[in-house]
Amino acid sequence: MSTAALDHLRRTAAQRKLAIVALAALPLVVAAAVLAARIGGSIAAFVVVVLALAATAAIAWRAWCSVDEGWLARRLDASAVQMDDSAALLFHDGAALSELQRLQQMRVHACLAEINLDLRPAWPWPRLFVACGVALVLLIAAATWQPSARSDTEQRSATAHNAAAATALVRTRIAVEPPAYTHVTPSDETSLDVKAPEGSRLRWSLRFDPEPQAAALVFHDGSRMALTRDGADWHGERALNASVLYRIALDGVPPPADDRLHRLDAIADRAPEIRVLEPEKTLTVLDTQQKNWYLAFEADDDYGIAAAELQITLAQGSGENVKFKEQTVALEGEPVGADGGVKHQRYRHRLDLAALGVAQGDDVVVRLAVSDNREPKPNITRSASFILRWPAQASQESAGLEGVVQKTMPAYFRSQRQIIIDSEALQSEKPKLDDKAFLARSDAIGVDQKILRLRYGQFLGEESETHAQHAEAAEQAADSAHEHGGEHDDHDEHAHAPRAGQEAATFGKEGDIVAEFGHVHDIAEAATLLDAETKATLKSALAEMWQAELHLRQGRPDEALPYEYRALDFIKRVQQSTRIYLERVGLELPAPDEARRLSGERKGVEDRSGSLAAATIDDAPLARLWSGLQRGDAADANAIDWSGAEEWLRAREASLPDALAVLAAIDRTRRDPACAECRDSLRALLWPLLPAPAATGAARATPDAAGRAYLDALQSDAGGAR
Repeated sequence: MSTAALDHLRRTAAQRKLAIVALAALPLVVAAAVLAARIGGSIAAFVVVVLALAATAAIAWRAWCSVDEGWLARRLDASAVQMDDSAALLFHDGAALSELQRLQQMRVHACLAEINLDLRPAWPWPRLFVACGVALVLLIAAATWQPSARSDTEQRSATAHNAAAATALVRTRIAVEPPAYTHVTPSDETSLDVKAPEGSRLRWSLRFDPEPQAAALVFHDGSRMALTRDGADWHGERALNASVLYRIALDGVPPPADDRLHRLDAIADRAPEIRVLEPEKTLTVLDTQQKNWYLAFEADDDYGIAAAELQITLAQGSGENVKFKEQTVALEGEPVGADGGVKHQRYRHRLDLAALGVAQGDDVVVRLAVSDNREPKPNITRSASFILRWPAQASQESAGLEGVVQKTMPAYFRSQRQIIIDSEALQSEKPKLDDKAFLARSDAIGVDQKILRLRYGQFLGEESETHAQHAEAAEQAADSAHEHGGEHDDHDEHAHAPRAGQEAATFGKEGDIVAEFGHVHDIAEAATLLDAETKATLKSALAEMWQAELHLRQGRPDEALPYEYRALDFIKRVQQSTRIYLERVGLELPAPDEARRLSGERKGVEDRSGSLAAATIDDAPLARLWSGLQRGDAADANAIDWSGAEEWLRAREASLPDALAVLAAIDRTRRDPACAECRDSLRALLWPLLPAPAATGAARATPDAAGRAYLDALQSDAGGAR
């Protein structure tokens, strides 16, 4: 009996909690649904009701589950003193209790049967009144809310409402016939917006209800194409040579229900792409044993490759006596991929250097030209120029004429070999020398290496030594030359001793001091004629010189020799970079009038002094359109200069990334000024096209009381100092 009483108490309490949740949620759900329907329509109201009911169900489930045995025991102890705070014993098994607990359990059961309890929670009237008040506020907001512009739902409703009064487009068919060279299959489109290859033929077949008296397609550039009637259908044909916007214009009937601008996108034929497989570098030095030069290219195109040819140029001679021989070789491609080589081909060619007549000192320049099958004029892509160079022999014609002949890098190229000779000679004499003498000679060679490194660093702007260190290096180099007894045949380039035929420097004379200890760091030829690859090679040589100097200064010439050899190899590569191939570009000058030569006749010759024109603000129409849209008032739509912005966009349609999208957005906003979404979309498209504001200096902030006191103190101090 007591178990049934407990279940009854628990059930009635849970039902009361559910009733409280329902009464509190009902007005809020109704008010939220009304407000959502007012703002967003029936769909928004349905979504709000579903979410509100789901939240109410979750709260109700939690309230139901909260009425458990623990909650019931606490409520019994609080409501009946006879329970002696032992109501929890009612929910325990008597076999698991002690004798005293079972006795107390029996006593609690007896008390529960004698008393009549109601454990239902009281009605929370204050909270219910608050919920009703919030619901009332929401209902008032829904009643007084006025939309600033029509929402998408209202626009769709208005469109559906006016559809009966507009002309319906019953049948839409656009036949797309791409150019034959593209090998693209013709297709039929059921939408008025079409994307097709450039040069395609478009054929419209439209049917209207009711039948118009005349129909035409009006394009955004001002052109108009009349449609011809064939039974119940209207037909038209046009070549898609460029992307364009258009709309349907009807006579004698209401305009079509979909009266917006439609877009025809012309997909341009891309030029072929070339990838060079061999050689890996643009400049290749010919090996003395090399007889052939192997070339490999890959090319791909979106529709198909028509032909490929290799342009070969042989440059012979030096200085002003360079002669060029050009020839063109047609190449046969190898198919790559599953398309049978129509779009992707690989080209290989072996260039016979002997048959070409390549001699020492010549350059062979090759370029690949690939054309696609575009009609009537194909796209042609040419690769970069690749050079095979056979270095010329070192010329001895300028021996003894250093003051007359200007070399790119005069004596600097020869001293690294002398350092190698000195290092090898010192290593071979090591058993005959004591440690101190061996270390001194190795350190002297290291000083030579340091001076040479500093000389090369001048060509790269890497001067990091002080003038005192330069002077110390020069002094040590001179001592080294004295110890070697003339072994250095080019130390006159490093030390600052006077040459034969030159007078000794006068002590205290400024010019002699600069000439003796100074260095010329601004060598115009070296600073401007060294390309990036040559500079990188020279930097590698400097790195090897650093390592060689390190080991030489520590008395280990055997460990320095590998670095010295690598530095010499890099220097020789720089020395061989004596010729730069520049593609010859034809210069077309107007033919002179022989009859007017030396006659002094100036008829038709314009005065260049008046060729300057005043600067104009080119993008003012867009700025005015942006300002008009920024106000956001649909009533001011007539004051906006729509036509000026459209003309500005049409004049620059080829240079803008997507001028058609902006024109379509302008047309949509112009036709429906109350559409807030249309205005926002147009502003988003105009933002990248607006001019960047001119940079201005920031105004100085007005100082506060403390700042003014500080400035006054500075001014008074300055006045006292005067």
